[in-house]
Amino acid sequence: NAVYDKVLSNLEEVKARGGPIIAVASAGDEEIADHADEVIYVPHVADHLQPLITVVPLQLLAYHIALLCGRDVDKPRNLAKSVTVE
Repeated sequence: NAVYDKVLSNLEEVKARGGPIIAVASAGDEEIADHADEVIYVPHVADHLQPLITVVPLQLLAYHIALLCGRDVDKPRNLAKSVTVE
């Protein structure tokens, strides 16, 4: 898959610059472990369902990182509410 190869290339670039990499990958994708510091595996599903499967672990990761950083997860900074009435 051409997109997958580009993702691996981008991971290598991040790693070369010293950035930590936490990847979300389908179960059975062992190649990603060679490029990432940590891997969160999700069940393998059809491509059009993959975003729905990956969003939950990413939201939980963001939530727990915010708590560890002492952020108020119920009142995020710089959140602008906008209401448009037509």
